[in-house]
Amino acid sequence: MITTDIAIIGAGPVGLFAIFEAGLLKMRCHLIDYLPQAGGQLTEIYPKKPIYDIPGYPSVLAQELIENLLKQAEPFKPTFTLGERVEHLVKNAECDFTLTTNMGTVIQAKVVVIAGGLGCFEPRKPEVSGLDKFENGKGINYMILDPEKYKDQKMVIAGGGDSALDWAIYLSSICSELTLVHRSESFRGAPDSVNKVMKLSEEKKINLLLNSAITEVSGTTQLEKVLIKNIKDNSTTVLTTQHLIPLFGLSPKLGPIEAWGLNLDKNAIEVNTDDYSTNVPGVYAIGDINTYANKLKLILCGFHEAALMSHSAYKYINPGIKYTMKYTTVQGVNTF
Repeated sequence: MITTDIAIIGAGPVGLFAIFEAGLLKMRCHLIDYLPQAGGQLTEIYPKKPIYDIPGYPSVLAQELIENLLKQAEPFKPTFTLGERVEHLVKNAECDFTLTTNMGTVIQAKVVVIAGGLGCFEPRKPEVSGLDKFENGKGINYMILDPEKYKDQKMVIAGGGDSALDWAIYLSSICSELTLVHRSESFRGAPDSVNKVMKLSEEKKINLLLNSAITEVSGTTQLEKVLIKNIKDNSTTVLTTQHLIPLFGLSPKLGPIEAWGLNLDKNAIEVNTDDYSTNVPGVYAIGDINTYANKLKLILCGFHEAALMSHSAYKYINPGIKYTMKYTTVQGVNTF
């Protein structure tokens, strides 16, 4: 069992900044995210997209912002459970909380902060015959948690964005055979990544199939073959493979949060703007997951919410203990 002061559900930019704000108040944080790495949408969907409205940065790449937030949080020694989704949230008689993930990980926390962006991101699945049969460890996955698992294996990646390109480049030196399938002749990813993929294709290190789509998968108990159709001439190709990774982006869904007894407005959590607390004492919601009058879904607004939430959480965890706020320019950043 993992014990912590604050369990933060969501490791996007707002959740990461909350580590820093809580750390200044000597509260430890443990973050849980369904994605395999910290960063949320910024890392998974558009890591090389410039952001222009972060104070002090006329322009900053999404992934650079995440790396800086992790560096800023590092002195406070946060811990992480990644690649897992919180399924159950139970408030105990002692006024703390027990969180259980889909993989059975149990976290005990004094306060829960939901910073899940637009909710739990689930993979967008292509319309492929037989897809469901080979999920859950039978050859088809929608994210890559351990690249070394695919060492000397045959793999097919489907997609044309940054994630598909980056993983194709990385895994080309790990897999025995790697095929990248994309519906178009042009990619949506960074030009540098596109150039690298093209070069690897020329060097026969990646089998690149453009204007193509996977239409069917087959096998006995494990994935064995994928059927690929050329969109232009309707010709088909059958590839033998052990793994298929469709990378078509993520779709936000509220998921298990709907069953936690929180006041909801459509797909967002209602909060008190005094401190971004929910109707359940000890549970807060910050960032795009919450809603209130005049809400702006901006990262910088989420940073503001994280700061106010942290001071309220300190009072919740330490009732009756007065805290005098001091500016970091005066006290610096005191680590644990």
